[in-house]
Amino acid sequence: MKPTSEMADVETMDMDVNTDDSGSLSTVASKEESGQQWDNIKNTVVDILSELPDYVGGFFNQYQKPIVTVTLLIAVLVTIKVTFAVVDAVNEIPLLSPIFELVGMGYSIWFIYRYMLRASTRQELWQEINGIKSQYLGAKDE
Repeated sequence: MKPTSEMADVETMDMDVNTDDSGSLSTVASKEESGQQWDNIKNTVVDILSELPDYVGGFFNQYQKPIVTVTLLIAVLVTIKVTFAVVDAVNEIPLLSPIFELVGMGYSIWFIYRYMLRASTRQELWQEINGIKSQYLGAKDE
């Protein structure tokens, strides 16, 4: 191979290799040292686990309202999901879907006939609604 002009332009790099400090092999710990390390680790884990109820109790006391709120929201979402699954399962039964539709239409017709056609029955319905509201929400102080 003949040297070309491109090879002449390549810079050479000098590398320093230090052979004075040779590496040392890691020593194997004796049984006593190994046992002490395991005892230290075990004691640390036992200390953490013994203080865990205090940590959890303090965390719950500090964040009780948000934890309860999130838990209730999750419970509501699960309940809604299960309800929709049950309704879908019932809807798949061949005769139940039309029967439920007929029952719903029948109840709607009865409700309109019973409460919506005359003013006196509308007033009676309104009084029942106010009674239920005051029963659950409390009576208004005037």
